[in-house]
Amino acid sequence: MPGSKQLHLVFGNTIHPENLKPICSHTVNIRDLELFKHLAATLHFGKTALECNITPSGLTRTIQRLENEIGETLFFRTNRSVNLTPAGLLFREYCEETLTRFYLFKSGLKSDTALHGELSVYCSVTAILSILPQIFKQFRSTYPKVNVRLQTGDAAKALVKLQNREVDIAIAALPDQRPKAIEFIKLIETPLLFIAPKFFPDTVVWREQQIDWEKSPLILPLTGLSRTRVEDWFGKNNIRPFIYSQVAGNEAIIAMVSMGSGIGIVPQLVLEKSSLRNKVDVLDTGPRLKPFVVGACTLAANLNNRVVQSFWDVTGEAVSTSNNSV
Repeated sequence: MPGSKQLHLVFGNTIHPENLKPICSHTVNIRDLELFKHLAATLHFGKTALECNITPSGLTRTIQRLENEIGETLFFRTNRSVNLTPAGLLFREYCEETLTRFYLFKSGLKSDTALHGELSVYCSVTAILSILPQIFKQFRSTYPKVNVRLQTGDAAKALVKLQNREVDIAIAALPDQRPKAIEFIKLIETPLLFIAPKFFPDTVVWREQQIDWEKSPLILPLTGLSRTRVEDWFGKNNIRPFIYSQVAGNEAIIAMVSMGSGIGIVPQLVLEKSSLRNKVDVLDTGPRLKPFVVGACTLAANLNNRVVQSFWDVTGEAVSTSNNSV
């Protein structure tokens, strides 16, 4: 949002007078609030500066300006970490409420015209290639004046990005226990596969026609649902696997497996779209894990935003059309 747009902070009463100096008498730039909100989610000045297209020194000055306006320190900062202070936690709630109401206000001004605004979406590269094209095509043709800001990365981070309010929509695998306040539209179901290098057969160690997990190197994702499910399987079977490496991203797992580093576990959907799929073999003797249910996720509160609700409606229609055509 352009830096020249300003708004007096008069919405809500989350910040209590006994905790912070009154800020309603000051004019705070909406861009400043957006930067604070992003930093409160990432807790990393360098990352926020990069993703918000601002210099690190500019971001630091923005936070200092907010702290001067409020009269309280918002972040505990050391050489190794950044954390919100109690005042920062209160201001984050105030900030989120203010920005939400401001965006709704702007959207309401345009209620009689074409839908305007910005939609932020986080997903993996695989989702862009296989799941989202038709949805994006329909959304863009219906709402051409909405700007879609797309972030890509490790699918395991999708729900965290959403819960931290870094994005409006996340494409994610649904955990066994869906977090409260998250709405979900099922898009696809895909099995979890164990894969081995095709051209390095000695990588897998066998014992009585079964994989010897204590001697066969295993490549696991750092975090995420597939990591949780494979660890649960090993635990239930009292197996202590030989974990060779832990990496971020399914594509990285496939790459390491193809080079003979070990056995990996990836969703079938990712493997089918990988340029390295012909360099790995699916292990039919591997454990049978519960498949991924992948879908669009958003916070229930986000559906009050007309832009998010419009994308939600388009997604639901696309799923319905796809199911009816099967």
